[in-house]
Amino acid sequence: MKNTRIIALTMGLAVIASPGLAQSPEGEIGYAKGALAYDALMAGENEAAVAKLERGSLKDPAVMINLGQAYVRTGRTGDAAKMFMAAMNSNRSFDVVLSDGTILDSRKAAETALSNLNGRLASR
Repeated sequence: MKNTRIIALTMGLAVIASPGLAQSPEGEIGYAKGALAYDALMAGENEAAVAKLERGSLKDPAVMINLGQAYVRTGRTGDAAKMFMAAMNSNRSFDVVLSDGTILDSRKAAETALSNLNGRLASR
């Protein structure tokens, strides 16, 4: 069963290209401030985001997707792919709000992130 919880995630080509895009005033809807390391990711503090997210619930698709993004930004592409695949295959899914305002199912968001990662790796 799909939850209808909406959260803010920092992912997608738009964030990689333009980290200052629109964000929710809270940054993390439905989570304690900082739980998804949204502010750290938006500020480019990627190592801090990794440290914060690795202490979070690695069963939560939102945490997995944002951790995957932090891994991409720190060069850990293999770990990023694992996080995106885990989020895609999670038994939990819900709608997420991307930093550009797009709303996607968490599984689709993870699939998009993995596709973006694969595209970036293929273009090297």
